[in-house]
Amino acid sequence: MKITIQSILSKNISSMDIDVTHEQIAQWESGVLIHLAMPHLCEDEREFMMTGITPDEWDTHMVGEDDEVDYESNDNAYAEEEEEDDGQPTWEQEWEDYGEVYNDEY
Repeated sequence: MKITIQSILSKNISSMDIDVTHEQIAQWESGVLIHLAMPHLCEDEREFMMTGITPDEWDTHMVGEDDEVDYESNDNAYAEEEEEDDGQPTWEQEWEDYGEVYNDEY
């Protein structure tokens, strides 16, 4: 069956030919978990049915456990931004004000 759906990620409308019946879709829509209603579908097909995200779109936009990310790189979307001083003391400074000194050496 040809399934056409809008991606929740990119808002693109895509179609995929998926081996699924109207009865299976009705089961899923009535609350049965998709992997139980359509056990023969692969992960990519289930993801497409649930979110409209295609395998290519997933590979382009998602970072997985096996992907290496350079968090220090300035051109990386995941690079940490330098924190701006908000004028508030750090928790270490707060403790020092009460006579406690934080020391991570044991």
